[in-house]
Amino acid sequence: MAWIEDLFKEGEKRVEELEVYCFSGTSVSADLKQSHVSLCSSSVESGLCIRTINKGKIGSSSTNDPGQWQACLDAAIAGGKLATPQEWRGLPDPVILPSTHLTYDPRIIVEPATAQTLLDGMLEGAATYPDAMVTSGGAGISVGEITFANSHGARYISRHSEVSISLEAISGQSTGYEFDNACVHGRVNPHRVGEQAAFFASRSAGGKDVPSGEYDVILSPMAYADLLSGIFVPALNGRNVLQGRSKLAGKIGESVTSPILSMFDDPHLKDTSGSTWFDAEGTPTRRLDFVKNGVLNGFAYDLKTAYKAGKQSTGSAVRGGFAGLPAIGHHNFVVDGKREDVLDEPAIYVHSVVGAHTANPLSGDFSVEMSNPFWVKDGALAEPVRGAMLTGNFFDLQYQVTALGKESRAVGSFIVPPVKFNKVRVIGK
Repeated sequence: MAWIEDLFKEGEKRVEELEVYCFSGTSVSADLKQSHVSLCSSSVESGLCIRTINKGKIGSSSTNDPGQWQACLDAAIAGGKLATPQEWRGLPDPVILPSTHLTYDPRIIVEPATAQTLLDGMLEGAATYPDAMVTSGGAGISVGEITFANSHGARYISRHSEVSISLEAISGQSTGYEFDNACVHGRVNPHRVGEQAAFFASRSAGGKDVPSGEYDVILSPMAYADLLSGIFVPALNGRNVLQGRSKLAGKIGESVTSPILSMFDDPHLKDTSGSTWFDAEGTPTRRLDFVKNGVLNGFAYDLKTAYKAGKQSTGSAVRGGFAGLPAIGHHNFVVDGKREDVLDEPAIYVHSVVGAHTANPLSGDFSVEMSNPFWVKDGALAEPVRGAMLTGNFFDLQYQVTALGKESRAVGSFIVPPVKFNKVRVIGK
């Protein structure tokens, strides 16, 4: 991309620093309506985001046509002139990074036939439960490349691939949903996704009411990740800490969860979708331990927030697409600890929750509907539970963790096991 060097020659005449974030990729997606393909589409994408810094003023602009980089640069510089100056100590200097691509598999072929095979596998799995009818589903395959460069001489390239599938089924008034995604060929299991979606739809029918009270509860990886992402993770964000919007502010070195819990961001996991050697600002990434054996160790920072707080960036900057500006996030948020069988004693198992977005991230208070809950008996899911809700304070709930399941799974950017809690408030009838 010779034009990137031309961009820097032009930009460095006009501003103190600038960075370039460029994306290109191809994708294919196919959607199911009941058991038939309703839409299949392919796309070729490209995009460019330029960020400029001059006298502490940050400007940015983006375009989906990298050939228009001159106009994009002009817009970023013009926007920077209107920005409010802030504490700034420079973009990161270049470092030598490993040449391997952590999230790319050349065996993944982006074509409609691949999507069709994935859809057929899910439908075949769903047929295991003939009383459940498939209502919708989808499969997506994509490959892409990110080019990052800055005026300090950093030049990084990262390739990515991903396969994602999902299916929803219904039986009477009961629904079931399951999904899977991976960046490695053959890692997703379409048959199991279809089978699990149909299982939850079929087996959830005829659920019985549960009296209100306190129960041992097992949250599936999907259910736990939903609540974790909306409540606990924002409290680890350095910007929220700086602005007084984190309940964990001022608690470094203190116990904030059960001692069996550890939480960390590991951006160097091989063949894991969120892995990367550098973050969205070109800062080299590293493992970041948030909670170790229940004790809070630290928070996540990007450059801008770190400079305001008198800290160093933790390599935690992420972008929501090429047009998104860097913001604090994580790469692979892992929940770990001693593992055991969480189904060995009676409890309520919750496959997913509805309404996690309504939780209060400042206080931690939440009230969510349980989706596909079951009684656990004799080491297996037994009778379904109907029409019940979970309520409480999610920060307090972390002290009530009694066990972590043996198998973890990826839920978006989270890698979590089933988590068992004692004495969780359930509102039933």
